Amino acid sequence: MTSTAIKPSAEEPKPSGDADDLSEFGYDQQLHRSLGKFASFAAGFSFVSILTTIFQLFGLGFGFGGPAFFWTWPIVYAGQFLVALCFAEIAARYPISGAIYQWSRRMGGEVIGWFGGWFMMIAQIVTASAAAIALQVVLPSVWSGFQIIGDDPTLTSTSGAANAVLLGSILLVIVTAINCVGISWMSRINNIGVTCELVGVVAVVLALFTHAQRGPDVVFDTGIPGQQPGYIWAFIVSGLMAAYVMVGFGSAGELAEETRNPRRVAPRTIRLALTVSAIGGGLMLLGALMAAPTLDEQLATGGLPYVLDSVLGSFWGKVLLCDVAVAIFICTLAIQTACSRLMFSMARDGRLPFSKTLSHVNSRTGTPIAPAVLIGVLCVAILVVNVGNSAIFATLASVCIILIYLAYLAVTGPMLYRRFQGWPSGGVAVDAEGKKLFSLGRLGIVVNILAVLYGALMVVNLSWPRAEVFDPAGEMPILRWAGPICIAVTVLVGIACYPRGKEHPKPVTVGA
Repeated sequence: MTSTAIKPSAEEPKPSGDADDLSEFGYDQQLHRSLGKFASFAAGFSFVSILTTIFQLFGLGFGFGGPAFFWTWPIVYAGQFLVALCFAEIAARYPISGAIYQWSRRMGGEVIGWFGGWFMMIAQIVTASAAAIALQVVLPSVWSGFQIIGDDPTLTSTSGAANAVLLGSILLVIVTAINCVGISWMSRINNIGVTCELVGVVAVVLALFTHAQRGPDVVFDTGIPGQQPGYIWAFIVSGLMAAYVMVGFGSAGELAEETRNPRRVAPRTIRLALTVSAIGGGLMLLGALMAAPTLDEQLATGGLPYVLDSVLGSFWGKVLLCDVAVAIFICTLAIQTACSRLMFSMARDGRLPFSKTLSHVNSRTGTPIAPAVLIGVLCVAILVVNVGNSAIFATLASVCIILIYLAYLAVTGPMLYRRFQGWPSGGVAVDAEGKKLFSLGRLGIVVNILAVLYGALMVVNLSWPRAEVFDPAGEMPILRWAGPICIAVTVLVGIACYPRGKEHPKPVTVGA
């Protein structure tokens, strides 16, 4: 295993250099390589989508931990940044689509690689479904005509959950069509959407801070009336909000084969997408706590929409809701895009049923159309199965995030083992232009150990069978075990689907 990338000549155009770089791993350049730095950043930022997720989940965090739940945000960011550093180092060495699958495969072997890809693929399909459901939180508030089924738009009501399935299905059909058209159209739409979301985040932060009713010391208030005892456990539960939000920053790695000079761009945008999301989200949380009319049960129930409605009024509040709807749209688009590249990458190695069909790339659009269509169908199916289930959002959100953290561990765990064996070995790895690749150097083992410990603790916290999280109404006790059941079922189905006795290419480790 060599430690440096083979460099093309200085006169060679970059796209050709990137294609030659890819060929070192045994793959041909089939996908269209057209994404630049901002598009790569946008892929990760739109997956995290703080405007979408904080809008939905602020009440969850505040309801359990009161104003001091704010501190779970920097704690989760610190843990996820350790993971992002590990991802950035390996993304520089393996710029291949299907990042989690490819990275875990090359660090831990075929079985771990397959299950890492399997966990992430299932997680992304469920995440896209959960993101699409979020339209129900927004659109009926903009115009009552969006409440097509029933008259109660609340997501926890039967009619609200059914209408969420309808709106989410329509959204999934649209993003599937965009992904079939090609990466260029997806990138243009995503870039516009991310720009709108960034503007929206800045507008929300300014509006909240200019209407503050209390100082920043509010973040030291440890509870809402009547919920002070046993605060440490409440604080741990409130951290689920931040854990739900800060995932998906590695999407830049999923699109590596469509990014120009991915060995340098992907590591940077992985870290940048997470950090920008953390800063913007932290300011939104602080501003909401400072500007909220009251710090009581009404804030826990109404969340960020309640605060913004009191601050902005009806008209500007609806304008912001439209921006949130755009954020939900591009979030769903980004998740489905990342998942389709993961499915394509696994199928290209013959690791999935119908691999020949799923790995086919349309020569005109440079897009693997079959995975996009299949993912869209599976996402809609997940929504339809849950029609009438008032706990649909909390359950879907929790389950998919657990699987994402497991997929991350499938990379960071084997990577730590490889570090103890001397990875990365040899000299300094460089890109096609001879510039040094991102490396953690001597800090690698320490960062990697902390990343693994953090990931393991978060899996336990996310999976813990809490009735107040998974079954708040007390109507379906089995739901409190949704996390462990989901992990068990996913592993068992994965064992049944694992491709035994099939020929598959041995991982090529040039540039490792």
